[in-house]
Amino acid sequence: MVKPGRPGARGNKKGPTVGTGGHGRQKLEGKGPTPKATDRSWHVAGKRKAAQERLEAARSKYNKGGADGGAGKPAQQRRAPKKEGDAEVVTGRNSVVEALRAKIPATTLYIATRLEMDDRVKESLSLAAKRNIPVLEVMRQEIDRMSGPDSVHQGIALKVPAYEYAHPLELLDKIESRGQVPLLVALDGITDPRNLGAIVRSIAAFGGQGAIVPQRRSVGMTASAWKTSAGAASRIPVAMASNLTQTLKELKSRGVFVLGLDGGGDVSLPGLELAKQPIVLVVGSEGKGLSRLVTETCDAVVSIPISSDTESLNAGIAVSVSLYEIAKLRAAKK
Repeated sequence: MVKPGRPGARGNKKGPTVGTGGHGRQKLEGKGPTPKATDRSWHVAGKRKAAQERLEAARSKYNKGGADGGAGKPAQQRRAPKKEGDAEVVTGRNSVVEALRAKIPATTLYIATRLEMDDRVKESLSLAAKRNIPVLEVMRQEIDRMSGPDSVHQGIALKVPAYEYAHPLELLDKIESRGQVPLLVALDGITDPRNLGAIVRSIAAFGGQGAIVPQRRSVGMTASAWKTSAGAASRIPVAMASNLTQTLKELKSRGVFVLGLDGGGDVSLPGLELAKQPIVLVVGSEGKGLSRLVTETCDAVVSIPISSDTESLNAGIAVSVSLYEIAKLRAAKK
């Protein structure tokens, strides 16, 4: 048994301790009334309020003489990230001749020795000669090595250099320096190069100025994408973002409104109020849609009304419809 008052002994005193009456008082008082939906930044109503405030600020800014095109990080400090992989090799008689018809940038055309000539090979040689593309006759084993063991190259291959991506903020600088209202499209998680090619083609058709792709887990500007663009890729730059969410935030800080495309969006595309403002449309993959972080970054999520709930639009068609509506509204407000 421990005697009371013994040095080093722990007390066994029960009951309230002097000076503890205030502990827990804050817990009892509660956190006050629940904030209004418009005051919650993560709520749809809060996002709509923030977008409206930015819209009013943008209107005021443009009425006073336009946006500041020199804001942001200095251009000389920006570097477009490089995607892994160097040159791409297009193989097969149909693919090669179609790539040359689409005027895809190419460095060398390879022909296997003693190759049987048909109309496609002859046209490929003719197109390469007109564009001053070097033609090399090599052994079939060399084309096997270039194209991989599983490729059916049919004795012909075309080397396409790696695409040179722009920097998103430098792209915005160029658009503003030309006195244009930015209209960009960003891709979130899209992996089909044909979708990218179709989107680039729509951007060119409806007055857009460029596309933005993430560096990881996304499609790049391949020969297939270039071919699908039907030549538009030679006029519309594609920028690469090392981090798409961060890039969208930087664009927002420059006065660009970020609009996501999603079937469950809270803003309807027809009569879009933000159409005349600087815009970057963000489209997600057909299966997963927009990622959570990108959705939280958007000023608004826009939906396209369709006649049936069971139908959905793929990324390329959704962007094309949206760009058409924005172009129509911009033309009507001039």
